[in-house]
Amino acid sequence: MKAFRILLLASWTFLAAYTALVIADHGWGLFGVFFGDMRAMGWPGQFNLDFTILLALSALWVAWRHGFSGTGLLLGLTAFLGGALFLTAYLFVASVAAKGDAKEMLLGAERTPAAVPPRS
Repeated sequence: MKAFRILLLASWTFLAAYTALVIADHGWGLFGVFFGDMRAMGWPGQFNLDFTILLALSALWVAWRHGFSGTGLLLGLTAFLGGALFLTAYLFVASVAAKGDAKEMLLGAERTPAAVPPRS
């Protein structure tokens, strides 16, 4: 788990720095470029569509992990809009909260075997 957390921290740091540089050089106009590439029906647009689907799956997982509660839906929306900057931080916090238990980190505390009563 320690190596995973180091990967998450390194990924977040690199992506945050890269994002800051891009914003400094190109401004905040991401959506025009992003959807413009998709409209052009080329490889950059294909990548953006693929990435959008990954963002949607990430958002769905985060919302599901929180039982589609209000908080879960808000976190899911943040996952969709925040991408890997959000997800790396979210997974880092979840891994610490789960004390390194990968099942709990991925499923949430409510769905881990210790929290689920045995079947009769």
